[in-house]
Amino acid sequence: MVKLMTVKKGDIVRIDYEAFVAEDNRLFDTTKESAAQEAGIFDEKYRYAAMPVLIGGGKVFPGLEEAIMAAAVGEETEVTVPYAEAAGERDPKKVETYPMRDFIKQEIQPYPGLELTLGNRRATILTVSSGRVRVDFNNPLAGKDLVYKFTVNEVIEDPVQKAMALIDLDFGNSDGFTAELQGDKVVITLSEVTKFDQSWPMARFRLVSDLREALSVDTVEFVEVWSKVKADEPAVEESSE
Repeated sequence: MVKLMTVKKGDIVRIDYEAFVAEDNRLFDTTKESAAQEAGIFDEKYRYAAMPVLIGGGKVFPGLEEAIMAAAVGEETEVTVPYAEAAGERDPKKVETYPMRDFIKQEIQPYPGLELTLGNRRATILTVSSGRVRVDFNNPLAGKDLVYKFTVNEVIEDPVQKAMALIDLDFGNSDGFTAELQGDKVVITLSEVTKFDQSWPMARFRLVSDLREALSVDTVEFVEVWSKVKADEPAVEESSE
């Protein structure tokens, strides 16, 4: 009998999954476009594709990560993750009340169910009444058991492909990037989108940490290329950091 390949800490894998809230079997997240459309949660801005996971990287709920490590590559697995091993228990102290004028100043029209960011914290509007707005700063999944149906599609072995997968993981899209290993250094040539995407600076810090951990390199170098488009524009300039 052929022993199926399993996953260990430090591996980078790609998984397809469907994630449900256990109490009502509501799909809240998936890598599958057709499943998202069927459940009415399709987001045209989201790229539906197998998700990279760095095992031990702390990017997925602990209960799900344990299930991934126990799963055989290529086999569909279903696991129920209790809330203690997912988003944790709901904390009533994280429900706060704000005056309506605070939202008006920011040109926000609050309504129950609206998800937004307040003071760098993710929040959900609970109620709006009498000039006051009740805001919940708990993770929307806090206190809820979750069900995952997932398949580990592959364990990535090639170092360059590992680097590209980590860009997908930390930035959300590796299109336009390239990666090259040079001894104990990895060189990442940046996509044009990083010049304009405000999320890149934070993603860069996460990426440096993950690249060092997963590829056992000492140095991460980012190369930013500016190319001349028109004859009267400045010459090509390259910079690295």
